[in-house]
Amino acid sequence: MSGLIRSLIIVAGLAVCAPTQAAVRLLHGPTPIPNGDAKAAGDLTVVNEKLAFALAVQSSAPYGVPRGALVDLAPVTDGRIDRDRVVFADFIPNNWSAWPNTYQRVTVAKETPDEVVIRAERDWGAVAIETVYSLKSGADQVHVTVTMTNGGKTALTALRSGLTLWPSAGFLFAVPGLDGLEDGSAAGALSDRVTAYDAGWSVTLHAPYLEHVGYGSKDMYQTHSLGPGERHTFEGWLQVTSSGDLAPVVAEETARKALPSGVLAGRVATRGGAPVDQPVVVIEKAGKPYAWTLGRGGRYQIALPAGDYAAYATAKGYAQTAPVPVHVAAAATLAQDFKDLSPPGHLSFTVTAKVGGAPLDARIAIAQGQKPLVQFLGKKAFFTELDRKGRAEVDLAPGDYVFEIAHGADVLAAPRPVKVTVVSGQTQAVAAALDVLFDPAASGWVSADLHHHADQAEAVTPPADLARSQLAAGLDLLFVSDHDSTASHKALQAIADARGIAFIPSVEISTSWAHFNAYPLRLGEPLRIDTSRTTIDEVLAESRRLGASVVQLNHPFIPYGYFASLDAGVAPGGFNPGFDLVEINAANPVDDDKVLAKLAAFWNQGHRYYLTAGTDTHDVWNERSGKVRMMVHLDGRPTAAAFADALKAGHAYVTYGPLIFPDHMFGDTLKARPGEGFSLGFDLKAVDGLKRASLVGRAGAIETRDLTAAGRQTHVAFDLKADTPGWYALTVEDAAGHKAYSDPIWVDVVSYPPTARGP
Repeated sequence: MSGLIRSLIIVAGLAVCAPTQAAVRLLHGPTPIPNGDAKAAGDLTVVNEKLAFALAVQSSAPYGVPRGALVDLAPVTDGRIDRDRVVFADFIPNNWSAWPNTYQRVTVAKETPDEVVIRAERDWGAVAIETVYSLKSGADQVHVTVTMTNGGKTALTALRSGLTLWPSAGFLFAVPGLDGLEDGSAAGALSDRVTAYDAGWSVTLHAPYLEHVGYGSKDMYQTHSLGPGERHTFEGWLQVTSSGDLAPVVAEETARKALPSGVLAGRVATRGGAPVDQPVVVIEKAGKPYAWTLGRGGRYQIALPAGDYAAYATAKGYAQTAPVPVHVAAAATLAQDFKDLSPPGHLSFTVTAKVGGAPLDARIAIAQGQKPLVQFLGKKAFFTELDRKGRAEVDLAPGDYVFEIAHGADVLAAPRPVKVTVVSGQTQAVAAALDVLFDPAASGWVSADLHHHADQAEAVTPPADLARSQLAAGLDLLFVSDHDSTASHKALQAIADARGIAFIPSVEISTSWAHFNAYPLRLGEPLRIDTSRTTIDEVLAESRRLGASVVQLNHPFIPYGYFASLDAGVAPGGFNPGFDLVEINAANPVDDDKVLAKLAAFWNQGHRYYLTAGTDTHDVWNERSGKVRMMVHLDGRPTAAAFADALKAGHAYVTYGPLIFPDHMFGDTLKARPGEGFSLGFDLKAVDGLKRASLVGRAGAIETRDLTAAGRQTHVAFDLKADTPGWYALTVEDAAGHKAYSDPIWVDVVSYPPTARGP
């Protein structure tokens, strides 16, 4: 067959198939999007030749959001639907607060081969929310418009509403100019987009109304009011591509804003002149990352709004070139070549204890050196292996580095900085011996991070990497609590068994008005409640059905925390005393004092709720497991059940660093006669050196000791007198500002008959 005939057949085939391929299709029932969450008979999926999205009409939406939300979104490549890449990409009416809701109505407003339009109507208290999703033939974007209408008689002020993009995989490129901003004004933004991505896909939320970002740009908000009868409309686009290349994203942004533009293009080669097969060229604007493009065969091209930029080239494992200034003129092409890329070198790490030489699980983070902006090119942190304890093999771009190598950072040992020069094409051995200062487990004190995610919902840490991270943190038990999922339980149990340690299986029950960790659970037991329609009574009942002996209130004072929702009157079922623990959450340290004050109020009333602690880690490469942890005293071998029982008994304390060894066990009751003197003593230790210790009780702070001269360890004793029944707890701070908070020691004042003997 000649090439001409073959070409005619291909063209003819495309001509025949084009109308079918280009048509937008509306599918009813469980979504065909792989790994999708819209699984019910009444759910809707819309597909064209570029993308597919699904609405949870009958399925539960994540985080307790009412039905009718967009929960699945995926690229379509050559007629094949790729995996779901989002857990939630929809509208939030006022930050992530409770969503009082009584109805959801989803209707198909238009269904033609050229366009499908779906309308979802929901209420948020007195406000009606109408969301319209539309997808046209040939489009790589879902157009989303949301209208809020206040049907009540009360003006709503200082609302923070908008579209959100919560990916279920990959990485996040924050709003350009706002990298590192977790929550705040978008005044410094260079654009109005956020992108979730990996090498083979991207999902971008374009939000031209943007005024404020939340959760590191996952939330794109506008601050506004809504008077009685008033309407407010938001408009955005969800753009989906089958590549991690941001050139199409910038092109869409440029076209939408009708900006004059030009093209930057050129070659990328090694120092020897060979073309770099898959180069990445990063564009900076005003000194901050703006976009990047992926090249092929040593060439790249990207259209940019006319203006001044800087650009540099890199590739997976390659060093970055120096940034060069470029001026892109309207309707012109600027040639810019990069000719000095160097391929990677290899490092073989061995991490051991300084005393005894035993191998250590460790986290190896780049403190100084090249940290790729485009995260699929290379990570910023690495972990030693599960099956070869203390060993790690890493390919890195050549250059000078300082690695921070840590085991039990801030709690058991100080991280050790190690300088290494990575040489292109060479393998080097790197040995690090860490000075492990303390061994709490030898005294029966073991630790776990009691709020930690694997790779369900928006979390991106596979179970094996969760285990490597928690072991590197020096934790004694493994723990996972994914949002409404127990899918990671069996994998983590297998890892724990292989390592000979205990595993605590948990789940984070996630409603719109509160989150709860329940544990330990029967392994892999699925959740059976609808988190968008449940009450506190049902949450507690489901926790017990799953086998949990402990229910903890997670981040209780954030907008969707249980205590915050109780204060706002939006927690279904009101207050139920059936929980056990209240969390100190490392992601919300500003709330630590609120948690301690709330528990002190409970303790003053005689209620024996106790502390718990977790990091809320979702991504172990960018967050640190065990930054805060729960230290629990056990008399025997650590097991999930024993750990939970000790927590409920109050035999525990929270620590960001300092270690506490009490003479009288936390949670126990000390009996004394009226007016009798007694002493509470504590051995204290801190890797970073001790600073102060404060004893608190019913009336607040009782006594504070300056420990700056004590060094890393000392013993403190507080002499007290038994006047009335009460409690005493300890707060310890180290020289680095890390704190530890204890559960209380209870004191019962009792009188004995003259012939009776006291305790």
